[in-house]
Amino acid sequence: MTDAEWQVVRGAMPAPAWLEGRGGQPEGYCHRQMLDAVRYVTDNAIKWRAMPADFPAWDRVYAFFRRWRDKGLAREFHDRLRQRARRAEGRDVEPTAAIIDSQSVKGAASVPDASRGYDGGKKINGRRRHVITDSIGLLLMVLVTAADVTALSDTVG
Repeated sequence: MTDAEWQVVRGAMPAPAWLEGRGGQPEGYCHRQMLDAVRYVTDNAIKWRAMPADFPAWDRVYAFFRRWRDKGLAREFHDRLRQRARRAEGRDVEPTAAIIDSQSVKGAASVPDASRGYDGGKKINGRRRHVITDSIGLLLMVLVTAADVTALSDTVG
């Protein structure tokens, strides 16, 4: 992560509880290092244990990621960055229009039958990825369903 990227990300990150006097203790690693490590795992599609030695220990990085995910901070962080990007484009923070699309994907043999379905139009047995973006292409929502779910409203609505 470049210094310029870190300046943007740093301002969007939620403040740790201990820093605001809400209890807890300081963390052992810099958030920038942890985010770099999570980005590395995501970008290279590697296992957590295969992380290079120049990052913090893999189990600490995974615990950091899991804690953020479980508390909804990853989503909050994403939403804050999306709002900044929309402001930079001269748009309202919250979108008023969205684009919905879906794609059927063959399910591997390891995918349980309970989460698979048959897309008769494309003749695919597997899952369907539903994606909703705003009008400038920023991600609003992702949902994975069985391939036989044809409308997002069947699941969300």
